[in-house]
Amino acid sequence: MKMQSWKNKNVFVTGSSGFVGSYLVQELLRLGANVTALVRKPPSHDTINYVLGSLEDFQVIKKALIDYEIDTVFHMAALAVVGEAHHNPIAAFETNIRGTWNVLEACRQTSVKRVIVTSSEKVYGDTAIPPYVESMPLAGRHPYDVSKGCADLITNSYFHTYQLPVCMVRCGNLFGGGDLNFSRLIPQTIQSLSKNKAPVIRSAGNSDRDFFYIEDGVLAHILVAEKMESDPIAGEVFHFSYESPRIVLEVVDKITKLMNSDLMPIILNQINHEPKHQYLSAAKARNLLGWKPVYDFESGLIKTIQWYQKYFEDHVG
Repeated sequence: MKMQSWKNKNVFVTGSSGFVGSYLVQELLRLGANVTALVRKPPSHDTINYVLGSLEDFQVIKKALIDYEIDTVFHMAALAVVGEAHHNPIAAFETNIRGTWNVLEACRQTSVKRVIVTSSEKVYGDTAIPPYVESMPLAGRHPYDVSKGCADLITNSYFHTYQLPVCMVRCGNLFGGGDLNFSRLIPQTIQSLSKNKAPVIRSAGNSDRDFFYIEDGVLAHILVAEKMESDPIAGEVFHFSYESPRIVLEVVDKITKLMNSDLMPIILNQINHEPKHQYLSAAKARNLLGWKPVYDFESGLIKTIQWYQKYFEDHVG
């Protein structure tokens, strides 16, 4: 079910230059929205309005919401690399916690009608038993997990205290073309095989994860915003997932077969502190929002491989 129209809706996006945010911006533009983005440097295209600043700039954010008469906010910006958050916790806390309260407070002080905050399955910590459901307590212990959990608690506070119309979205491990963080399993595996090198698995390879294609992730965020227009779902958290967790070794094997390679992975078995099982239930989204994915894991993976193969052809060396 679509909003009456996204055409000429005034939408504000944080994290527009990131992996997920860039896909969201393109989809919003396709739907006819007027997109304004908070950016640290001017973008290379002029299809969107942009505001120079960072999540730490409360007044800049507030002014942008007023000047561009923003209707809907997608707050996606975050320090999202778990390892980077581990090595630089202050940056993670500044960006993920302070940045979130700045966005929410700016929305509270203006006339924004909908706020969608991108959360993470990491908020449940290392000891939760999957499949994770939205009612589970937030139990992160490490900097990234804690920073996202704090952001979610603050978001919840703004809904209950100020009735700010906000929802939170948690997706499985998002993958797709355009993710240039080659420390992640799928892009790293495709990159290695493209160079005719054996892919490297840093863990034992026997853990399972909840891989979710980026285009389905973006459509899920948009669906939540659309439902907020007609249904009383403000304050809710929604999971989106294919609900079919994949073992790391099987994912590497699948990519290897799709790329017509016979190279065997190198298993380093160096990571043993991460939970062995980590995946989400999407029952609430299916039942309450009528959500269905457009893709599945394999069709998303094929599109992802095709994107990277073209990218590597265009960026030889």
